[in-house]
Amino acid sequence: MMFMKSIFALAAFATAVYAQSVTIAAPVEGTSVTAGQNFTVDIARPNTLSPSQEVAVVIGLVSCSEAPFNGNCASFDVSQIFGTILYNGPYTPTLHNGPSPDFIDFYQNFTLTVPSWFTPGSASLNVAHVSLIGAGPFPDLEVKNITLNVVAA
Repeated sequence: MMFMKSIFALAAFATAVYAQSVTIAAPVEGTSVTAGQNFTVDIARPNTLSPSQEVAVVIGLVSCSEAPFNGNCASFDVSQIFGTILYNGPYTPTLHNGPSPDFIDFYQNFTLTVPSWFTPGSASLNVAHVSLIGAGPFPDLEVKNITLNVVAA
């Protein structure tokens, strides 16, 4: 009986954490961005019934063309190498209706600039999201990333 309670508690914990998870809603994977130009990053999270408090996001950009990655963005752990920090600060998403009446989420847009000196080619756009979850609450850190294509100005 104790084993079943432990499994249930673990499943509830995993569900609560997953429900707080953010996504990089924009730009989409493979988007081209220009060095020296602005682009918008949309960080979204679903509406949830479990209590949570948003703390911050950090958005970084790292070139996949340089050693030790040699053009392969999937070959490194973005939680260990985050790249050039484009934003580090509060995450205060607001409630918006999604593409259908049943889909409602929270999101915040960030207008960022690709550094003019950034190496053209594949780059990993990385997002670290920090929140406090539950009645306790407990801290949660998650890292998401997508690959972009940086083009020279």
